[in-house]
Amino acid sequence: QVQLVESGGGLVQAGGSLRLSCAASGRTFSSYVMAWFRQTPGKEREFVAAINWVGSGPTYADSVKGRFAISRDNAKNTLYLHMTDLKPEDTAIYYCALRSLKVATYTDWGQGTQVTVSS
Repeated sequence: QVQLVESGGGLVQAGGSLRLSCAASGRTFSSYVMAWFRQTPGKEREFVAAINWVGSGPTYADSVKGRFAISRDNAKNTLYLHMTDLKPEDTAIYYCALRSLKVATYTDWGQGTQVTVSS
């Protein structure tokens, strides 16, 4: 079973930057996608970005495209979300997730890390 642990969240000013990390441990799928989601109280979970662990073609939500960048370090088995030009609307709990390419839904989730952007 895969374990995902997010870190790097915190309180930042609007326009600032943060880098979130998601450390993966245990058994991973041979072909899989990792992604970032976010959620605020009273709202549904929102897709942020996704990337194949090995390969190209990251996908971003329109709301973060051009500001956020998803990447991974295979040697460290870690997923990253580099966030720049942060806005108050980016305030949320950010979750790391993983799924096999053979399934439609994400099956492994981290506990989340809080990002708060002040104006």
